Amino acid sequence: MAQRKKKLTKKKRHTPNREQEVDSDSGDFQLAAEIKDDDTPGRKLPRFPATSDCTSDVEPDTRELVRAQNKKKKKSGGFQSMGLSFPVYKGVMKKGYKVPTPIQRKTIPVILDGKDVVAMARTGSGKTAAFLVPMFEKLKAPQAQTGARALILTPTRELALQTMKFTKELGKFTRLKIALILGGDSMEDQFAALHENPDIIIGTPGRLMHVITDMNLKLHGVEYVVFDEADRLFEMGFADQLQEIIRRLPDTRQTLLFSATLPKLLVEFARAGLTEPVLIRLDVDTKLSDQIKLSFFHLRVDDKPALLLHLLRNVAKPQEQTVVFAATKHHVEYLNELLSSEGIECAYIYSALDQTARKINIGKFVHRKAMVLIVTDVAARGIDIPLLDNVINYNFPSKAKLFLHRVGRVGRAGRSGTAYSMVCPDEMPYVYDLHLFLGRPVQFATADRTQDSDGVFGRVPQSILDDEGSHLITAHENSLDLQNLHRVSENAYKQYLKSRPNPSAESIRRVKSTDVSIMAVHPLLGSGLEKNELERLQLVDAIKSYKSKSTIFEINSNSKTPASEVMRKKRSKDKQVVDKFNRQREDVAAGSRLQLSAPPRATAGENEGQGKGNEEEDLQGVFSEVLGVKRRNLQEDGEHPKSKKSRETGKDEEYYIPYKPKDFNSERGLSLGGEGSHFEQQASSAVLDLMGDEGDQLNQHKKIMRWDRKRKRFVKESGKEEQNKKIRTESGQIVHNKKRKNFYEEWKKKYRVEDAGPGSDGETGGRKRSAGGRGRRGASSHRPAAPQVTAGGRRIRSELKSSSQILKNRKLKQKQQFLQGGGMKRIRSKNKQWLGEMKKSGFGRGGQKKGKMRKRL
Repeated sequence: MAQRKKKLTKKKRHTPNREQEVDSDSGDFQLAAEIKDDDTPGRKLPRFPATSDCTSDVEPDTRELVRAQNKKKKKSGGFQSMGLSFPVYKGVMKKGYKVPTPIQRKTIPVILDGKDVVAMARTGSGKTAAFLVPMFEKLKAPQAQTGARALILTPTRELALQTMKFTKELGKFTRLKIALILGGDSMEDQFAALHENPDIIIGTPGRLMHVITDMNLKLHGVEYVVFDEADRLFEMGFADQLQEIIRRLPDTRQTLLFSATLPKLLVEFARAGLTEPVLIRLDVDTKLSDQIKLSFFHLRVDDKPALLLHLLRNVAKPQEQTVVFAATKHHVEYLNELLSSEGIECAYIYSALDQTARKINIGKFVHRKAMVLIVTDVAARGIDIPLLDNVINYNFPSKAKLFLHRVGRVGRAGRSGTAYSMVCPDEMPYVYDLHLFLGRPVQFATADRTQDSDGVFGRVPQSILDDEGSHLITAHENSLDLQNLHRVSENAYKQYLKSRPNPSAESIRRVKSTDVSIMAVHPLLGSGLEKNELERLQLVDAIKSYKSKSTIFEINSNSKTPASEVMRKKRSKDKQVVDKFNRQREDVAAGSRLQLSAPPRATAGENEGQGKGNEEEDLQGVFSEVLGVKRRNLQEDGEHPKSKKSRETGKDEEYYIPYKPKDFNSERGLSLGGEGSHFEQQASSAVLDLMGDEGDQLNQHKKIMRWDRKRKRFVKESGKEEQNKKIRTESGQIVHNKKRKNFYEEWKKKYRVEDAGPGSDGETGGRKRSAGGRGRRGASSHRPAAPQVTAGGRRIRSELKSSSQILKNRKLKQKQQFLQGGGMKRIRSKNKQWLGEMKKSGFGRGGQKKGKMRKRL
């Protein structure tokens, strides 16, 4: 049967009208993309047009035909069924990918169709390949036109470097040129890279905007733009830089937004900057991978270094690599010095570190020369470290979204991993915020839990802290550097607390009503403890929670002092109030114990499900198509009996309007900055602007005064403040300042580089050196400019030479070479030889004479 199919496809198709095949716009070539996968033997694929068929001068658009030929009626759902060209498919196979991930299977066909895409998927799901593979398919091969054709923006340098490496590996056979524009690197090298006509630009927004502003790049040739980790790009304060870059891009571009956490702000951005975008939503409910195990440890701030040492030495295996996240760069330096003194080899990264040192440190960790990497949140996004096993949150993150990105460094590409979090008492509300965001209940450790329990919140045995603490005390006594770094890190933590965003009021209230004393030892740490150790911990807890029933005035019960009598009267008067308060406290403790013993309830998940209807309506209003949404229950359309919850509360869910949205907790975790935390913060930024309908009221807003910090007085608002707003680069340098230094002009003067053409405005296609003024164009282009004069009236000597000066220098140089090479000696010897010949020949009157004539001569 298979042989019969091959014979049938090899037969030529009889076409009565050959002219229809020539014209590519007639629609016959578009049939290739619409062929259905049917097994009827009479069905034939449209053949590829031969050169004899194309009699017209216009070449047919063969992209759809190539994709249809590459599909070959595959049903496997792999990369071979996506219709990729051979160089792209070969690069994917060389990388080792066999089957596309769910996000790749959904996004790649949509992107290849030319639609704008907003994609959400959890960390480690293959989002980078999801936008690189269609990019290679669209760009195909290098072209002679000037300017880049693809732009990829990332929030951090490490992520840009990783994307660059991945792009080179995946597009190995496409021969596309790539330029990397990063802060911290040499600007001269970046100017040179952009002059070599790259096809793809990968960069961070601050430095990229600085470079394109200096070079006045138009970016008219860009047809493919990717915002990787898009929410972080806007969260870091790069909104002005991004708007400046977007302003230079053409309107016909294809824009893609990729992120693991997509807040509503980016939905608004999609409404403003995208054209009929397609939203692809995956892993909305399960925000974390199933392969990641979570552990939470409750302890004091001073005990964190001791627990960190215990986790690295005893809990984590020696062959496993670990990433430790700290709050500030001072914590990173302190922990690096501490672990190095304890014999643990480690590397470290933070944003203020030099770019070369950052590359060296991450290289040490990737090549397994250091098994521990200590970082701030600069490495929380997108960094893909192969075979990473553990993540330790030394300081618990203040946002649930940040926890997702930190923990997402492990459990990538189907591997398992573990995340350990150290929680001190002031970080407890953030743990409740995280569980509200994830839709999970907080599970306290109990005595009957097994060792492999996931998501348990437990305490640390005092014996472990004492053992490691004694080592730390001796290490600090022997090292002055450790003492100084510890003091600096403590001061930095005080400053960090001032800038840390506040948790929600609901979580603070839940923490106050929680009795921490009922929390048992964490199963990971309490497995080897004896019974007397547990009894000792309970005794210490009882001592900590002890509170005397009598006041200081009632120490001696038999005393008849006035103070003791007053206290007895006071106690007898307020006895009912005190008893009522004690009963309430006992009820709260009993409720928390019942909550611990009850099975986990998906409270937040119910709220998520209730708010799906309104959310889907909003998304359908913004996006042209929504993929990856689970089907709703069929019962929602028909009538169904009221739930038990609605019968208990007595409210009708059909007509009840809550005072906050159903998906409030989830959106609060995804929000940027302080937005979405509670109503007061949102209402404080709202402005109600009412303009009058009479002349006096219309001009009233022009008389409003504002305080000018520089002039130290009130000034009138002119309305031009937004237009003259200064944009700063990542180093804090102002870009739109006219008096600033132009590095690009200095680089062009230094290397004598010309632009490609008069109307290019920086869209350069290659280097053209004008040294020496060779050729007609070089001599005519360098005209002597007007002499420059200093402020004192002195004339500045120009470093650029005119054509006459160049010729004069060339003659002097040739003369020096002539004299140094012995040219005068050669001329003298030639003259002597000529003179001798003339004498011998009788001054030209015949040959040599003999006899008397010779004597006369």
